[in-house]
Formats: sequence, C-alpha cells, structure tokens
Amino acid sequence: MNNKDFNEVVHLIVRDDRRYEPGAYHFLRQALDYTLNKVREKEGASSTRHISGQELAEGIRDYALDQYGPMAKTLLNEWGITKTGDFGEMVFNLVDYKVFGKTEQDHKEDFQNLYSFDEAFLQPFRPEHPPRFYYRPGERRLNSVSSSSQTPRA
Repeated sequence: MNNKDFNEVVHLIVRDDRRYEPGAYHFLRQALDYTLNKVREKEGASSTRHISGQELAEGIRDYALDQYGPMAKTLLNEWGITKTGDFGEMVFNLVDYKVFGKTEQDHKEDFQNLYSFDEAFLQPFRPEHPPRFYYRPGERRLNSVSSSSQTPRA
C-alpha cells in the first residue's frame, strides 16, 4: 500500500474512531516494519513471517525507545496511546480496513496488559542510584545525603 492510500485509510479510521491521532497510526506502521526487520535479522529469514501481538508490542516498545528516547511515553500519550491494549485496538482498526492482516489465532486481547508504560518507557531513563545531593524547598543550599540513609529527610 502506498503512502497516499495509507493516509486515506488513516483519515477514514480517525473520522470514525477519534481515540487515536493520525500520527499514532503512522508510528504503528513504522513500528511494524521495524519489528519485522528485527525478526528477520534475528532468525536470518529472507521472507516475512506473521508476528504475534506480543512480538509486535515488544517491537513497538523498542522502536519507540529507539526513536523518541525519554519522550516516548509522552508522545504515545499525546497520540491517545496509554496502554498496550491501545496497540491492539489500532491494529484491529487497520485489519478492518484490510491494511494489516491477521490469522484466526490473532485477537485484540493479545495486546492486553503486556507491560506497564511507566516500566517500559520511563524506567530505562531513571538513574540506577539515588542522587547524592538534594534540594529542600526554602533552603539556599544543596544538602548531602548521608551514605547510611541514601534518602533525603523531610
């Protein structure tokens, strides 16, 4: 399907289902391509095979982190995507318009509760160790965290 046709389909989907922004569908299409390429590299396969909902959700996570880094969750949320189940809703919107294919074993529920967005998109960017200094509102200096407690006291 060429880009113009895809844009037309996205326009039709968004007209009927306003939960997700058009950019979300373009991102999903790119994430599918990314995932298929990763599967080909890993398996050494020259042909494309069907991927499961879980594989796609994992590929979407990897692609979002690769493309958007610490802003991935913010951008996905801005597009209306707040949980892995949203990926399934979008995929099946595209299946209904015959843009994506599915097998008898594929269901929207395959995308439900696969990972937490906070763990998937925020945790990789959180520091491993708490900061050694902290600022207490109302004070004009940084305070040191003692090595025994490692947490600032209020």
